[in-house]
Amino acid sequence: MRQVHTEKMANVVKAVLIGMGVMLVGTIPRNILYFLNWRGYSDLPWAVVPLAIFFWFFWQYLNGKGPPASTSALRRQTLRANSLPGKLWGWSLLAGALGLVTLVIALRLLNRLVELPAQELPDWWSSIPAFTIATLMLVGAPIAGLIEESAFRGYMQGPIEKEYGIVVAILITGTMFAVAHLDFTLILWPYYVAVAGIYGMVTWLTNSILPAMVLHTIGNMYSNTYLMVYGRAEWQAPAGQAQLIWTTGVDSSFWYSILALVVSAIAMVWAYIRLAGAAKGSAKTGELLH
Repeated sequence: MRQVHTEKMANVVKAVLIGMGVMLVGTIPRNILYFLNWRGYSDLPWAVVPLAIFFWFFWQYLNGKGPPASTSALRRQTLRANSLPGKLWGWSLLAGALGLVTLVIALRLLNRLVELPAQELPDWWSSIPAFTIATLMLVGAPIAGLIEESAFRGYMQGPIEKEYGIVVAILITGTMFAVAHLDFTLILWPYYVAVAGIYGMVTWLTNSILPAMVLHTIGNMYSNTYLMVYGRAEWQAPAGQAQLIWTTGVDSSFWYSILALVVSAIAMVWAYIRLAGAAKGSAKTGELLH
């Protein structure tokens, strides 16, 4: 029994290390190209072309192409970029979108209770042409979706699911997702676990990271656009504006936000239940790979 537990733990550690390795291999070249683009001839977002080439090969390798042939099937199986029937796509995107809406509302409510860490544009952004910044940020949304979903929901979550189940897998991937963001603070740990839950449940129910990649891309595009337009995260109050209920009192806006959170959460749970039912039906008819 003890040996079995040790083997299971070893498999979890291995999954975490491989997943973090995949994230680093994808993230470091992207960051280097972004830096070079901003430092050299920043009038044009020239980094888009080499980024597209690199990530095409990166995706092909993760999905089983290229040497060594001995790991090809394992890479493809672990990534689980499996195709899905249309109905599962629909329920996956609806459930995930409602999850993201619920999360943003929850963060805005939390920002009325405690002062969350600021997420703002760095000062040096003002020296880079807006077109270059906007292009690289928008292109970065699907790139981040590819890197992070491949790393966390594919190579990391899948093996942990097999050893300890989906709940433990979400807790571990959410924690490692937080660690991967260098600006992580403890108060935002539940946020990262919630993100892992939204994407992780969709992946677990469908046995495919593809819907999570689309949801991740949409979420990043929204967040990046909001950050560029308003100079702060979508869940934060304007700078210098006192919003904590301990100073303003419980106003109508706070109650409306609670109502919106309840309605959104109920809709989210309903959508995930429908997704689970659709996934079960597809598995019985052989439309879903498991």
